[in-house]
Amino acid sequence: MMTANNIIHHIVAIEAVHCPIPEFDLPGRHSRAVHRRTDLVDLPSRVKDATIIITTTTRLTAEILSPEFTPNLRLIVIMATGTDCVDIAAASARGIIVCNCPGCNIDSVSEHAIGLYFATRRKFMELHNATVAVPAGLSCDTEWKTHGTLLSRVRAPDGKAPLLCSDETLCIIGYGSLGKRIEAMAKGLGMNVIIAERKGVSPRPGRVPFQDGLKKSTVVVLCLPRSAETLNIISTAEFQIMSPHAVLVNVARGGIVDEQALLEALKCGAISGAATDVFATEPAGRGDSPLLGPEAAGLNLVLTPHLAWYSERTLQNLQAAVKNTIEKWCVGEVINQVG
Repeated sequence: MMTANNIIHHIVAIEAVHCPIPEFDLPGRHSRAVHRRTDLVDLPSRVKDATIIITTTTRLTAEILSPEFTPNLRLIVIMATGTDCVDIAAASARGIIVCNCPGCNIDSVSEHAIGLYFATRRKFMELHNATVAVPAGLSCDTEWKTHGTLLSRVRAPDGKAPLLCSDETLCIIGYGSLGKRIEAMAKGLGMNVIIAERKGVSPRPGRVPFQDGLKKSTVVVLCLPRSAETLNIISTAEFQIMSPHAVLVNVARGGIVDEQALLEALKCGAISGAATDVFATEPAGRGDSPLLGPEAAGLNLVLTPHLAWYSERTLQNLQAAVKNTIEKWCVGEVINQVG
């Protein structure tokens, strides 16, 4: 590890669009290059002299992490909690330290998750659109004014009214810091909370088997990291055992939910609604996800563009974490290492 005061560090931030990059107080000389965004075609030239790279979502593949492309690289700091943007095995093979910023966005993401629950259960988007729109054939006024009520818009598929929080059973899948924070908030709202074990794993004390969690709940919140084991863990078979009153909320990572299976589940009424802040392909545009396609129109589906993390407190936390991680590493102390 390079810790001597005469080492010249070159710190390259390749994705400052998400959060301002702090200044660093390092024992030796250093340079700092900050790029708002980095297209893949520009990535090799920007990181070729880096000793330290700061990224958030831009992929650092095994090729980029090879000595040919990053001969001087010694440290990668992911300005986020998730680590799937870096080939950690390739980095470890070269002795490159990879660190993340855990816990910086817990409050923001948990609040967003609860907001997505309410927006889906109470069908806020549908009610807003129906309140302001003048339907075809009703040229004189809105649907609400014409019919006197819009309560049919918020009914469940079986015709029943929405559940109150005290009538909900919320299942958390992924019981780390975020899952625990959502648990506390949900209990504060009066919900019954159960914790599901990972799929295919025998439940630890205090948890229920994965499938039992899906069967018993009316709200499912995903808080687990994306990995080879968690890809598409919610797909057709899982939707078939869920309650038709169930609402699914994903504030974890795209790819954990099979997006085509989710679309079909919503279309056939297998579940009541869904909300997601994350997508398998990001940034997501037309053609990237079936959830953005024409078949999704009119469904009880709330979509946000991976901004659950975004708050002033999160930005402050991220800057402090990146600054602390790099400054400590430069004097020989490794914190927040992953892999």
